[in-house]
Amino acid sequence: MKQLFDDVSFKCSKLVTKNYSTSFSSAVYMLSPSIRDAIYSIYGFVRFADEIVDTFHGFDKEELINDFEKEYYKAYKAGISLNPILNSFQFTVKENNISDDLIQAFLKSMKLDLIKSDYNSKEEYDDYIYGSADVVGLMCLKVFVKGNNTRYEQLKGEAMRLGSAFQKVNFLRDLKDDNLVLNRNYFPGVDLNSFDEKAKAQIIAEIEEDFRVAYEGIKKLPIEAKFGVYTAYVYYRKLLKKLAKTPCHEIGNARIRVSNYTKAGLLAQSFVTYKLRLV
Repeated sequence: MKQLFDDVSFKCSKLVTKNYSTSFSSAVYMLSPSIRDAIYSIYGFVRFADEIVDTFHGFDKEELINDFEKEYYKAYKAGISLNPILNSFQFTVKENNISDDLIQAFLKSMKLDLIKSDYNSKEEYDDYIYGSADVVGLMCLKVFVKGNNTRYEQLKGEAMRLGSAFQKVNFLRDLKDDNLVLNRNYFPGVDLNSFDEKAKAQIIAEIEEDFRVAYEGIKKLPIEAKFGVYTAYVYYRKLLKKLAKTPCHEIGNARIRVSNYTKAGLLAQSFVTYKLRLV
């Protein structure tokens, strides 16, 4: 029974989400049940690609990412894959008319992580973030608007800014690992040796502006998506505040986190705000 296999495939994507990101998984759970599986499938696809280039040390990463891409397109053409992550993703792509340019932009940024260590200009930086984060937000937006292209175009800019904000927070939080473990420097002109309070303040101001614009889009999202996206927004804003209060040298020496206790409080706060129609 193909339906049973598809159900198992989506459950696998959900399992990937839960195991790799408790925070994102919690936010997805706040979405309407009608769209959760699609978002899990998107996360599963982008997470596996990201894991290939970030953590599969000792393996031929280039071969793995190229095979992953080829297998996706085979799955898309055939309408099935024995890789459950690709099977659920190809279904979501077709069901929600996710354009191939978004997928290609994402894979391009993933492949850049194999060959590029430094982003020396804003153009390079913006291009990488577009492919690694903005397009993921756009894939999710396709699911949220359920094929309404007019609404998609109206919310496209804000969705991209939210993706950018999330990615930049991750870059700032992971500054040490990116530099010392993966030998990557995403912020133009900034590395562990030149990172100071002035540089940190400039990055945070840039992220705050992304969040400001993104929030206007969150308020316009369909009811099925608004609470879940707002929950993720609140969590990342809290993480950014922690980073802002952390001395720059400590950001380079430890990975800043938001405790589970704080996350629970943020979820409660988000729920009250949502129910009072303040967002």
